[in-house]
Amino acid sequence: MGILWGLMAVLMIAWVVMLRRRGGIRQVAPGSPDAADPADYGFLRQEELDVRLPGPDQDLLDVMAVVQRNQDFTAASQLLAGTGKETEARWERVQAIAGAAALELQQTPRIGAGWLHAWRSQQPKDAGGAQVFAEFLVQQAWRSGGTEDEQRIILEEARGACDQASLLAPGDPVPHITHLAVARGLGYSQAEFEQVWLKILDTAPGHMGAHLAGLRYWCEKWHGSREQAFAFAEAAAARAPRGSLLAALPLFALYEHLPDVNFVRGFYESEVVSKALHGALFAVSAARPDDPMLAHVRHLLVFFLVRAERWSEAMQQLVHVDGHVGAVPWTAEADPAASYAVYRALAVAGYEANGGSPATLSA
Repeated sequence: MGILWGLMAVLMIAWVVMLRRRGGIRQVAPGSPDAADPADYGFLRQEELDVRLPGPDQDLLDVMAVVQRNQDFTAASQLLAGTGKETEARWERVQAIAGAAALELQQTPRIGAGWLHAWRSQQPKDAGGAQVFAEFLVQQAWRSGGTEDEQRIILEEARGACDQASLLAPGDPVPHITHLAVARGLGYSQAEFEQVWLKILDTAPGHMGAHLAGLRYWCEKWHGSREQAFAFAEAAAARAPRGSLLAALPLFALYEHLPDVNFVRGFYESEVVSKALHGALFAVSAARPDDPMLAHVRHLLVFFLVRAERWSEAMQQLVHVDGHVGAVPWTAEADPAASYAVYRALAVAGYEANGGSPATLSA
């Protein structure tokens, strides 16, 4: 990943040079008043960017600080008890709490995440703890770096944990969403996958997080094909009610099937990209401002809008998400903050080259 990130950075620099040579971005001397500076827009410095979450959730951050400082799960249990099932927020929080535990175990093997094991042993019927533990096992499998057999053993345990979690909270889609990741890792047949997927449709048919997890199963690098992934995404977008972010799902399908290195501007101006961008921009404009999945869509929009050199639209998304970078596409890189900062700098430079300024940018 480090080599790929280095290559991407080099190509990005080359892209900026090319744009300047053809007049797309003005060349300015260091320190010039015309120099594009993200700080002029109130954007945070790279080292201040929070890589843990895609958007703000101060309650969650406060709770996890207490949990990890005191090695006591109580605050996390209370937080999830007060977070409604069938909601995107519950799925987001389960993922984040499990991710914190998995990272803690990775950093301090054998003793890390003791609070999570205490949660399961002391409150075995707590639905929140069961959901976090199942997701923790999935993340542990991806992070462990072990052999395929070792990874399979962990995922088999995760499958059993998903079943237990679903029994503790009937009607809650979270255990089934986690099960989708297990299905992907264990290579479920399409019929087996459909059995899990139908349980999600029965409980939360419009759940964006579930659809993102389902989409990955159908992607070419897992068990499906480009055609199947786009069919899944486009069908979900077509039946999405107004206000749903499912209209943005084709953009995620497109991202999952990008060539490893593709900085050709013509591709990002093509009909297929333009159509996916239009759907995602429409979804964002119609979504509730407090939708927890909104930040995910905005981050991916930044990625595509910058590559399409649609600077003003990219800046409009940056205004809403700057400060948090724990989302695709940045988390696919070894240094999410650095990856995000490159795209942000390009957006600012392109915006100012075309007459934009802090005074003309509105949220």
